[in-house]
Amino acid sequence: MSTRALRRLKGKQRGQEGLDFGDLSLGDSPEEQAEAEEHLDTANVANVSPPSSSKGSSRKAKKNKAQKNFSNIYELICDAENEAEKVSPDEEPERNKASETKKDDEKDDENKDQKHQEESTKSEDRVKKKKKKKKTKTPSEDGQGNGVATDNIDLLLENLDQSNGVSLQSDDCGGSIRRSVLHVEHRNLNPETELKRYFGARAVLGDQSRPRQRNRHFHRSTWMTSPKESWPRFSRPGISMTLLESKNGIHCFTFEHNRDYQQVQFKFLDAVESMDPNNIVALLQLNPYHIDSLLQLSDVCRIQEDQEMARDLIERALYSFECSFHPLFSLTSGTSRLDYLRPENRAFYLALYKHMMFLEKRGCPRTALEYCKLILCLDPDSDPLCMLLLIDFLMLRSREYKSLLQLYQDWEEHRNLSQLPNFAFSCALCHFQMSQQEDTDPEESEKQRRQADQMLQSALIMFPGVLMPLLDLCTVQPDSTVSSHSFFGPKSQIGQPPALAELTALYVGRTFLLWKEAAVMLWLEESVKEVLHRVDVKDPVVEDCQNKRKQRYQSAPRNIHRHVLLSEIKEATATLPLEVTTQPVMGFDPLPPLDSVVSYTRPERQHAGASNESTLSLFFRSLLPNFNLQGGLRQEDEMEVARAGQELNQEVNRLMVAMRDMLANIRFQEPPREDNPYRDEEEWD
Repeated sequence: MSTRALRRLKGKQRGQEGLDFGDLSLGDSPEEQAEAEEHLDTANVANVSPPSSSKGSSRKAKKNKAQKNFSNIYELICDAENEAEKVSPDEEPERNKASETKKDDEKDDENKDQKHQEESTKSEDRVKKKKKKKKTKTPSEDGQGNGVATDNIDLLLENLDQSNGVSLQSDDCGGSIRRSVLHVEHRNLNPETELKRYFGARAVLGDQSRPRQRNRHFHRSTWMTSPKESWPRFSRPGISMTLLESKNGIHCFTFEHNRDYQQVQFKFLDAVESMDPNNIVALLQLNPYHIDSLLQLSDVCRIQEDQEMARDLIERALYSFECSFHPLFSLTSGTSRLDYLRPENRAFYLALYKHMMFLEKRGCPRTALEYCKLILCLDPDSDPLCMLLLIDFLMLRSREYKSLLQLYQDWEEHRNLSQLPNFAFSCALCHFQMSQQEDTDPEESEKQRRQADQMLQSALIMFPGVLMPLLDLCTVQPDSTVSSHSFFGPKSQIGQPPALAELTALYVGRTFLLWKEAAVMLWLEESVKEVLHRVDVKDPVVEDCQNKRKQRYQSAPRNIHRHVLLSEIKEATATLPLEVTTQPVMGFDPLPPLDSVVSYTRPERQHAGASNESTLSLFFRSLLPNFNLQGGLRQEDEMEVARAGQELNQEVNRLMVAMRDMLANIRFQEPPREDNPYRDEEEWD
């Protein structure tokens, strides 16, 4: 036998020897320790079922207790500390006597009492649990001290929460609903969670549920996206996140680009100006996780109807962002802020928005709603992407009716949500859908129906220009009394302010599918008839709403124009003003803020000579009257050409607007219908 095995055997033999509580210095008196030992001995004797073997079983229980405690010395200390308080000084002689008896007889009964050992161990554990319960129930002098300690712990936890910004109260952002309505959950950011709820885990995961042991690549755990095997190997692209300030529990962060990433960004801008997607592809081959290149190439793939590749590029950009998060940055706390005025932060907003739209088209409205709330929480005061124009649609799609009504109720006071057509009509539709649920009480259903009727009538009176485009997209022919009435007729369309026309077209183009249900159309028809009756009797509310429309909605803010461009709804983009349509719009940064906070600037480009240009490009440039073979265009000539091109674009846009108005005002008169369509046949007879 080896020396190591002998040492291990000797150690076990030492561990089989009895241990006294007196051998351990626990800070208690010997009398208290003796009382704890006596309690254990009494419990072992009382719980052994065979009366004849009670003595041997108690000895084995003591031995098992000693062995168990020696294997885990910390458990022995804890047990002794918990039960030492009940020990009385009168029982110490009995403890010494029992320990001596145990040492004498433990070797003789080792093979005889195997079964009773397990029973005694179980009974001992039950007695210990009962004693602990009794100890917690009996009042003692130490109870007051424990209560004070508990209060101190609660106070410390509360202070820690406040210092870390876990308290989500904010007056500017409807802080009372942050946890209930705008609270983001990590599990809802994964579309597989929603797909599993629809189709089951087996149908969603398939073979992915079985882990592969070979060729496994370990990636960083992320919440928004999961890295794929087809992606290039991830390396730090040069993006980092910095904490700017923390105030009132709100943490302001910003992304930063290092020097190498800035050089890649300059090359990307050159590739965009070349108007050749192949240059962006070549740049991504060298820098596979460059954010703006991924966003721009995703738009190119989407235009070419390669949806899978477009979505994959957006997910790769989100993964790159998430790997560069600050340790204090949280997606779910609602206290992390990113300023849209900084160009480095805009790409994160756009990547989240594009990913959200892909999820909505994929059939995951609940997951898309979670990303919508995340974007809104990043800057709820400014709302740079105007997510309030979209969140109601996603809540209706995901059937989060109570959340929509709660959001409307809590934000109406400081954000005037009722002045937005989408909230005015969506909340009415939300009440109607809740009244149609089968598990709703009849009284509650009737109450919801009355509320829905009232809100829909108010929305139709305030925004009459919504009805006819909505019926047109739903392929519903309105009644002649409705189409010929001046309140809902063409006059209501032409007389709308430009900003209101933009909001109306955006809402109708996005949510018309929600109004195509038969029950919803019948309800809409009833409300339209009631509104016409109120208009005919000259309800003062009608005139009041008309005055409000004239005073408001004269010009839309820049974030609404940005939202319309990102939505790509043709009915809404046709209503954009000329100052938006005449300027170039880049997919990686649409309509940047006018007061941007620029951290670094692009160096001035040097004019390349004629030798670096292609023959075809040189030929077209030679047709210009100010062509110079040596140095190309001068700065004054370039400014003149740019000014002429801008004027040409403005003239073309004015022409398109005039043609659009002319086509919209054209009304084709139907030929008169004859009362007897079979008159000719009768004459021949």
